[in-house]
Amino acid sequence: MPRVTVHLLRHGEVFNPEGVLYGRLPEFHLSERGRAMAALVADHLRQKADDGAKLVHLVASPLTRAQETAQPSAAALGLDIRTDVRIIEAENHFEGRKVSRHEILRPRNWPYFWNPLRPSWGEPYKQQAARVMEAVHDVRRRALELGGDEAEAVMVSHQLPIWVTRLTAENKPLWHDPRRRECTLASLTSLVFDGEVIANVRYSEPAASLLPGAATTPGA
Repeated sequence: MPRVTVHLLRHGEVFNPEGVLYGRLPEFHLSERGRAMAALVADHLRQKADDGAKLVHLVASPLTRAQETAQPSAAALGLDIRTDVRIIEAENHFEGRKVSRHEILRPRNWPYFWNPLRPSWGEPYKQQAARVMEAVHDVRRRALELGGDEAEAVMVSHQLPIWVTRLTAENKPLWHDPRRRECTLASLTSLVFDGEVIANVRYSEPAASLLPGAATTPGA
């Protein structure tokens, strides 16, 4: 069976001085650190290509921070950036607001917390995973067309959609503690396919050196 790897790349740090949950809001750009993270990822991918990896396809969420993260990799690999709305950030009722214990305890917000397993404050986990996985399979097929066996592709997305997609790939429950997601800024969650079946899930942090001191705002 042909082997194809699809790398889910989380965007770099965003300039967000107010510390809001920016969700799908437009015009949230990468910070200076975020641009440096994107450059480190591009160097990492270019080194992989120099070592023989067949990186043939690059896709990004339409949000500004994802597009900006993809740009250095596009330049390094000589690829165009294809945009796919299916890998956009999750919908969230608290978009544009600071998420704090005080905010959560306001009675007007209680209806949004009635079912954390869904979750009731935003787009259901199953819905997120389904749309991203559909996009992943389309990218896998396109990469195979372009590069054949051992082809690789990169998809620039967002922490929560990437994480629930990984949980789906590993046949794990989708409900989780957000503080325990293994999906840092500018990290790679790599889905390795044998044919149409996910044979392995790998994780790496090409920008690990820039994580100390980086933003920790939810969704950042």
